[in-house]
Amino acid sequence: MAFTMRAVKVQPSSASLEEARHRVFDFFKTACRSLPSIMEIYNLDDVVTISQLRSNISAQIRKNAHITNPKVIDMLLLKGDEELSNITEHAKQRHHIIGQYVVEHSGPHDKGSTKDPSTSEFLKNFYTSNYF
Repeated sequence: MAFTMRAVKVQPSSASLEEARHRVFDFFKTACRSLPSIMEIYNLDDVVTISQLRSNISAQIRKNAHITNPKVIDMLLLKGDEELSNITEHAKQRHHIIGQYVVEHSGPHDKGSTKDPSTSEFLKNFYTSNYF
């Protein structure tokens, strides 16, 4: 199996916070423009809408809004570009996309759905019978 490495062009570091901010906006636009093809590649129409994915991307970006160092912002943009290229080149499988970008950000109604293992009658009996 032959693997061909494409020439990776790394952009120079941002000179200022304003330049890094513009790069973030450009990355967001690029990511949003690629969402229809991502929806088609991974067949996500039955799971999530484009607007929900767009809001998930903006939430990821807003999570790092407190960062003011342009070098750190450039590093995060590089990681975001790599993630976006992995997704658009189909390097991930459908369940990876659903687990990372759909289920994780689906909202507060899912937080109460996790089952507490201490309430299971089977586990209580198992623990009492198997401890010496």
